[in-house]
Amino acid sequence: MVAVQGTRCEEVCHSPLVSNLLPSSFRSSSQLSGSHGPGFAKLNRREGAGGWSPLSSDRYQWLEVDLGGRTHITAVSTQGRYGSSDWLTAYLLMFSDTGHNWKQYRQEDSIEAFPGNSNADSVVQHKLQHPVIARYVRLLPLDWNPNGRIGLRLETYGCAHDSDVVSLDGRSSLLFRLSPRPRQVTRESISLTFKALRNSGTLLHAEGQSEHSLVLQLEKGKLLLLLRKGRSSSPDSQHLVSLGNLLDDQHWHHVAVEHHSTHLNLTVDKSTLWVQIPPRLTHWDHDQMSVGADRGLGSRRSVGLNRNFHGCLENLAYNGVNLVDLAKKKDQRVTVKGTVTFSCAEPVFVAMTFTSPQSFLRLPRLTEASSTGTSVGLQFRTWNKAGLLLTFDLPKQEGAVWLYLSKARVHLQIHKSGRAPLELNAGSALNDGQWHSVELISRRGHLTVSVDGGEGATAHASPPFLITTGGQLFFGGCPPEGSSQECMNPFKAFQGCMRLLTVHDQPVDLIPVQQRLMGNYSHLQIDMCGIIDRCSQSHCEHGGSCSQSWSSFHCNCSGTGYSGATCHSSIYEQSCEAYKHKGNTSGYYYVDVDGSGPIRPQLMYCNMTEDKTWMVIQHNNTDLTRVRPSPGKDQHSAHFEYASEEEQLAAVVSQSEHCEQELTYLCRKSRLLNTPDGPLLSWWVGGPGAGKVQTYWGGAPPGSQQCSCGLQENCVDPKHYCNCDADRTEWANDSGLLTHKETLPVRSLVLGDVQRPGSESAYRVGPLLCHGDKNVWNAAFFDKETSYLHFPTFHGELSADISFLFKTTSSSGVFLENLGIKDFIRIELGSSTEVLFSFDVGNGPLEVRVTAGSPLNDDRWHRLRAERNVKEASLRLDELPAATQEAPADGHIHLQLNSQLFIGGTASRQKGFRGCIRSLQLNGVTLDLEERARITPGVQAGCPGHCSSYGSLCRNQGRCLERPNSFSCDCGSSAYTGAFCDREVSASFKSGTSVSFTFKEPALNELNRSRSSSLSSSIQSDVDLRAENVSLSFRTSQSPALLLYVGSYHTEYLALLLSEHDMLEVRYRLDSSKEAEILRSTVRNLADGQLHAVIISRLADAVSVQIDQNTKEDFNLTSDVEFNAIRSLVLGTVHDSGELDPELSRLASLGFTGCLSGVLFNSVSPLKAALLHPDTSPVFVTGPLVQSICGSTSANPYAAETTHHLSGQSGSVGRGQPVVNAIRSDSALIGGVIAVVIFVTVSAVAVMARVLYRRKGTCQSREAKTAKPDDNPDLAFSSQTGSHNGPSENQREYFI
Repeated sequence: MVAVQGTRCEEVCHSPLVSNLLPSSFRSSSQLSGSHGPGFAKLNRREGAGGWSPLSSDRYQWLEVDLGGRTHITAVSTQGRYGSSDWLTAYLLMFSDTGHNWKQYRQEDSIEAFPGNSNADSVVQHKLQHPVIARYVRLLPLDWNPNGRIGLRLETYGCAHDSDVVSLDGRSSLLFRLSPRPRQVTRESISLTFKALRNSGTLLHAEGQSEHSLVLQLEKGKLLLLLRKGRSSSPDSQHLVSLGNLLDDQHWHHVAVEHHSTHLNLTVDKSTLWVQIPPRLTHWDHDQMSVGADRGLGSRRSVGLNRNFHGCLENLAYNGVNLVDLAKKKDQRVTVKGTVTFSCAEPVFVAMTFTSPQSFLRLPRLTEASSTGTSVGLQFRTWNKAGLLLTFDLPKQEGAVWLYLSKARVHLQIHKSGRAPLELNAGSALNDGQWHSVELISRRGHLTVSVDGGEGATAHASPPFLITTGGQLFFGGCPPEGSSQECMNPFKAFQGCMRLLTVHDQPVDLIPVQQRLMGNYSHLQIDMCGIIDRCSQSHCEHGGSCSQSWSSFHCNCSGTGYSGATCHSSIYEQSCEAYKHKGNTSGYYYVDVDGSGPIRPQLMYCNMTEDKTWMVIQHNNTDLTRVRPSPGKDQHSAHFEYASEEEQLAAVVSQSEHCEQELTYLCRKSRLLNTPDGPLLSWWVGGPGAGKVQTYWGGAPPGSQQCSCGLQENCVDPKHYCNCDADRTEWANDSGLLTHKETLPVRSLVLGDVQRPGSESAYRVGPLLCHGDKNVWNAAFFDKETSYLHFPTFHGELSADISFLFKTTSSSGVFLENLGIKDFIRIELGSSTEVLFSFDVGNGPLEVRVTAGSPLNDDRWHRLRAERNVKEASLRLDELPAATQEAPADGHIHLQLNSQLFIGGTASRQKGFRGCIRSLQLNGVTLDLEERARITPGVQAGCPGHCSSYGSLCRNQGRCLERPNSFSCDCGSSAYTGAFCDREVSASFKSGTSVSFTFKEPALNELNRSRSSSLSSSIQSDVDLRAENVSLSFRTSQSPALLLYVGSYHTEYLALLLSEHDMLEVRYRLDSSKEAEILRSTVRNLADGQLHAVIISRLADAVSVQIDQNTKEDFNLTSDVEFNAIRSLVLGTVHDSGELDPELSRLASLGFTGCLSGVLFNSVSPLKAALLHPDTSPVFVTGPLVQSICGSTSANPYAAETTHHLSGQSGSVGRGQPVVNAIRSDSALIGGVIAVVIFVTVSAVAVMARVLYRRKGTCQSREAKTAKPDDNPDLAFSSQTGSHNGPSENQREYFI
């Protein structure tokens, strides 16, 4: 029996096949009477009793029809017995070529049962999804009318099958000379159908004069296709692919190879594999083909392929030529070796299938037990690692014997009275689905267990151990408890196939067993092996590895980057924006741009600033690179290879709101573009795929043949549109950003004026930078229950994942619905705390529910993810555990939909959803809700209001700011910075360091407005304070030491210091006529070099002090409660200390040595102003001030979240790191270049110099060093646009 690929025209191949057959063509398991015989089971006939009925109605009955020859079968019809209450409601179909070795027909590769009739007269017809070629048809009743018995009339439809068959006995072969060699054609093909009697052997071997060869070979039941050039077996000279499994089941299997220049399609039965051919193997010039063996005329035997094929071949064709027909006609181009026949003769092996844990076979004592010993043998195949093969009792109840599988090895266990239990084991990995033989022999005191004829190992008992069978033998399992048959199975039942049973060296005929004439059995299918390869359907996605048992399969997703029952769902986010809004900070992340789609995740750097989230994609040369003349070449070209694959690059650019790439050219006597009217000297190639030639430079529009200075009309020579085109002897600079996504990324660069005497130049192409994810914020608002959006039908036949975010104030509504004729899929809000995912693929509706612990109609964003595959359905809400529902083991698996996809409502306009849906993705593809909403009444594009959901991400007094399609954290009133105001601003202080922040009334009023209402009312307009909040962290070994000083115009002050006893003191002098009040904390050992946090709060005369996690200490002031006319805040050395008392003045002059972090006075952060905003803040710095991470509790507080590795993947995770260039070694040239650039951009560099000057100094241990301008010659250029290029947190903070 073979399943046919493609169907013939129904009018041609849909003829009745049964109606004209003789009664002798019908057989059955039994018949109720002569008038109920199988010969009366013809459709619409009334002879006899009007149809077939067996003697008893049970699931062991069958009706068989012999069609007289192999026939093309396309449909089956059934009908009940005429004028009765007897009909089938469900049945199985079996097909065979020989009347033995039946094969069960399955719909969708999993559905066994066909629905039957509902009365005795109506006809129910089923067209076979995959037509079958077979001679025998067998129908097995499963269920029938409960008020009647089994009754059946049937018809099959199809047409005659024509074929040319050849049989090879494992020693014979055919050699075809394909000469004269066929003309070169664009498409070459090989097709055949085979039936194998051995699990390994060469089907064919084709080769040509150029030693290009193609081999099709069976290897342990799998088909291998090998392409090779020459005789070498090295990987470079061959290409091997595999498809199919269990192809040695003695059924026909179809194979086709189609060669299309650079690729081929390999088909085995219903599976097709697309194979990319290596360029060295694309040329085929086959002029001979060996069939059944792997050697041709004059050729040596191929390495490793030395077994001939044993079985039958049918309709072997090469480029449409029927080669078997040539052999039958004894064509001179055919050479026959050995015995070849043109019919398919095959031995009959009656197998049996143990289908369930309740399966067993009982055989009676077949011969008298011998006192000299016994022997029992069998062959089995299974996917399970464990199961009972055989058990029997010893004579006179002396004990029992068990032969069983455990951990995929054969074990023998014997319990015999008077002797210690005996256990032997042999073989390994016996659950591979292959046929394995096992033999138990006990003779003359020798006990042996042999697996695969000794190849799989043999175990011997020592000392000698004699056993004999005492009576009945049980195979596979035991009858249920309570039966009279004595059998005990302490192990798992066997599920799999057995055949070739022997007892006392005599074969067991299973046909009498099937006819109930011998022994007994249950849940057993005799005369067939129903093993299924569940892994061959490739349900494990994204490279997941498949393993299987008898009834299911399992996908191992380790190392793939995907999860779920079929490795369908990505474990990574689709963009840096998505990572940011889960609370992640800057670092390296795996990004999967298409979610569950085919593009693999890639590691990339995410730079999450306060304003934007940048995806940084590096290439192989992002450094400033000097152009060196090459002899014999008039141009210099550079090619850029990106760390991301091509598909991911295109997806990143497409889904980002903005992309840019720096393009810089430094020149002296080296023209760039020339003039718009003159010849083009230089260009670059950019865009998707191979890219297109671009004739503009950074900062100018596409096609303009200009640089940015030409657009801004400020080039050094007004006659030209680029500075370098002025062709001057002084250094010039043309740089800018490429921002047109259609031309990104830059693929290559060609510079054409680099060979003239005196020409010097350097270029830089920065990394690709993109920000904004259009998919994350794509949203729609549904304001009516009757409103909805509609999209084309969702196609997720075998795997479907749907994810989105929603927020609502309603308690119910349908998010999504798509219908088919019977199938459907729907996700809805069932109540204020419950979400439902329901669908039907033909097995009846299935629901998955998730219940939340709090209301979901809270107008906050909630994330939903639903997935359905062939194994299970799952639903996950926010961070709650996923709810799952297993799919039926042998049910329908294809989700077949045909209506439009409705979002936010249903086709009936009932139970619609009111609220917002955002970032809706189906199988990794984002639906553009906003585009559709703009043209749909009742639906609005976009959905504001993100701070209610994400505001908690803004930490340390940062404020959440709403944006149309996002949110951001305003860190203006926080001592911290970063995307979520979570990154410390720390600095290392030396003894001479001083940071002085001068208060101005407008600035203070702005700060006052940002404070709480309870305090703002106490702040007077004349810059007097009745309250303040001070917080900071410090690390020092110095004592005494002044940490912070706030002074006023009236000699009033606030000072925070460490005493000589390493304890904290807070000194308030709010009345200039009195001495300062000293508030002493009791916490000790604060100058221990560890990080300590201090919070001081004052409201009028009440002061509280808290240090680290210690108990808060409360104090009361006895003097004035107003801090009048505050003037400045100083960290480190206080230069103007003349009005301080002597002790404090001495401390103020010593300064502070150590680390200060997170300093905040009300809403003023002096460190943040000095380090990040020195040009716009009233701050003055003297002495060395070095930004560092010294305020962290560890050397690298973000180490755990900066790199996220692919689970299970070893080795280096980075790709495409920038290359160090020779330009760094030529300091004289670059020194000159920088000097000119500083001259050209003097104002910008002056500002930069001031910033860098304020940071100069050294940083010890964990402190990061900041370069001075002359320390790094590249800094003057790279700092202009390099703020997003890499992972340096400190560098990025300087230049954002």
